[in-house]
Amino acid sequence: MSKKQKLKIIPLGGVNEIGKNLTVFEYGNEIVVVDCGMTFPDEDMLGVDLVIPDVSYLVKNKEKVLGIVLTHGHEDHIGALPFVLRSLNVPIYGTRLTLGLVEQKLKEHGILSISNLNRVRAGEVLKLGNHFKLEFIRVNHSISDAVSIAITTPVGTVIHTGDFKIDCTPIEGDMIDLARFGELGKKGVLALLSDSTNVERPGVTMSERTVGEKFEEIFKSTKSRIFVATFASNVDRLQQIINSAYNNKRKVAISGRSMLNIVEVATQLGYMTIPNGTLISIEDIKKYQPHQLVIITTGSQGEPMSALTRMAYSDHKKVEITKGDLVIISASPIPGNEKFISKVINELYRKGADVIHEALTEIHVSGHARREELKLILGLVKPQYFIPVHGEYRHLVHHAKLGEQMGVKKENIFVLSLGDVLELNKDEAKVTRNVPAGKVLVDGYGVGDVGNIVLRDRKHLAQDGLIVVVVTISSKNGDVLSGPDIISRGFVYVRESEELMDELKTIVVKTLDARKPGSDWSTLKNAVKNDLGDYIYSRTKRKPMILPVIMEV
Repeated sequence: MSKKQKLKIIPLGGVNEIGKNLTVFEYGNEIVVVDCGMTFPDEDMLGVDLVIPDVSYLVKNKEKVLGIVLTHGHEDHIGALPFVLRSLNVPIYGTRLTLGLVEQKLKEHGILSISNLNRVRAGEVLKLGNHFKLEFIRVNHSISDAVSIAITTPVGTVIHTGDFKIDCTPIEGDMIDLARFGELGKKGVLALLSDSTNVERPGVTMSERTVGEKFEEIFKSTKSRIFVATFASNVDRLQQIINSAYNNKRKVAISGRSMLNIVEVATQLGYMTIPNGTLISIEDIKKYQPHQLVIITTGSQGEPMSALTRMAYSDHKKVEITKGDLVIISASPIPGNEKFISKVINELYRKGADVIHEALTEIHVSGHARREELKLILGLVKPQYFIPVHGEYRHLVHHAKLGEQMGVKKENIFVLSLGDVLELNKDEAKVTRNVPAGKVLVDGYGVGDVGNIVLRDRKHLAQDGLIVVVVTISSKNGDVLSGPDIISRGFVYVRESEELMDELKTIVVKTLDARKPGSDWSTLKNAVKNDLGDYIYSRTKRKPMILPVIMEV
């Protein structure tokens, strides 16, 4: 590549995956970060609570980072902030509702006082450092106050759409500012990074108002108690549920801490309006007849600890699902969550409830643009370079092909992997190297202390269990003074496997008798592990974790 100064675009999250969105824009000695999200763990990440991006590249270059700019307030765009800000305390920029949700999150983690939050508005232009000018463009999504960001740099303007769809009749605020996208396109856009989530779906995404109409229809025709599970952060959806409840003379109770928090923030900031007397405490639901109640709950993804799952399994302290209840799951499954949701639905039916979910009727619309909307943005912006983001690999590939159809040259389209460094200017663009990127696992208060080895051990324990061998040996002559004692956890039930336990003790004794004089403890432990492991596998075809404990007295 030529020696002319270039802009670097580095995705540290949000490509080849859904979630943990984080994109780095670097020019000279300055960096601007767009979004800082998390994702939920896969099934094989046993015991892990959250997954956040690896920001070691940013920590290494922290003196260059001017700030983190947020597109909207969903967890996959703001959820990693409490963890990242501990090692990278930089200014945060976001719209009013986005910052309201961030503020509450940082308060929960006890770091609000040390954080620098700065409010911006759609239509505003923000100058950061010497090289970056950011313009916030109003877009529609499933949460209010979402924006795209046009980043003007010395080599040209780059647009990051964030999550968006085109909704001509949004619940709150105005429709997406398509005119501004067109104006920027006429001036010339160097690169477009665009949301790829729904690229496989033809046509356009329905307006959020269509869901409200469906709620109205269901609430009118139902005499039983109604439960609605949806994403806590879908403020517009929550507003429509409350509107339909009010119109049909029903009280609304909310279950789930995250849901309560978001309703509180959105109401305080004026993004939700709850008619007086509509909202009641979950403790008060017993005072009302079934036809007078709507309960809004978390758990639309079948999360094991969510309110809906606990209700389904009779584990909720305040609410019990009973025969005749109607449960509406107003969300589409995040890839990988289908089994969880299916289990919860089956359990709800066992309780005698009726269940309405997306597969049965239109009680959910996406917050993401479909093919025709994506084509419209490409047509308006007319970027020189195109980078699909916010999607799994297949989504990015389909979006890349769509970019070609819309006139972007094939060689100017980049399907990036995590950590790829794309260097570009008006003359050329090329992936030059790869920086550290990937997953950092959050387990309880531990951030990054659970890695592949720990996960492998957890999987091993979950699948085959654990055997502990305890032996006491004389320090004088090496005789076995007590044991071997065999303790089994998750391998076999000892009382029903006494014969096998006796055989294992015999194997250990033989191993100890065969040891060479002066053998160190490490060699002895390995011999016990190997001999026991071979015998157990030959007998059971299982490989439990074996921990020998040798004590010397």
